[in-house]
Amino acid sequence: MPVAINRRSFIAGGSATALFAPHLLRAETTDIPIVEMLNRHPENPKLRSVFTPRLLTVDAGQSVLFQATDNGHNSASVKGMIPKGAEAWKGKIGKDIEVTFSVPGFYGYVCTPHVSQGMVGMIAVRGDGMLDNLNAAQSVKHRGKAKGIFSEIWEEAEAKGLLS
Repeated sequence: MPVAINRRSFIAGGSATALFAPHLLRAETTDIPIVEMLNRHPENPKLRSVFTPRLLTVDAGQSVLFQATDNGHNSASVKGMIPKGAEAWKGKIGKDIEVTFSVPGFYGYVCTPHVSQGMVGMIAVRGDGMLDNLNAAQSVKHRGKAKGIFSEIWEEAEAKGLLS
């Protein structure tokens, strides 16, 4: 059975999409890689307070959008887990933040309110000198679940051949 759509319902439908799903509109108009900040993992709802993907590889000079898909999260770099000469960042809670990764290397980041729950991630930036901060980044001490999750991320990076 065909559905009739009048001008008012068309406009209302478009407005609802713009209000409730702005990330869908932005995702269609950009080539920037996106890291979502989520309350629950989309494939495993038992995993809570997560970044997805938690390991992302980009080229030097590329930007990444940390998208506040679910409210209550942010992205902030971890002291000691960014290359020398790179800029640290700290996004506001519940707000998207776009970060440009100019210096090759490994960038660890956390959600400041949920780091103890293991809401952590890493960006590996390809380019000359990518391994220069590897030892420093791996030697940073973490507490709680963050320690185990960062260990898993380093193993994933090794399996992808990023550490050699």
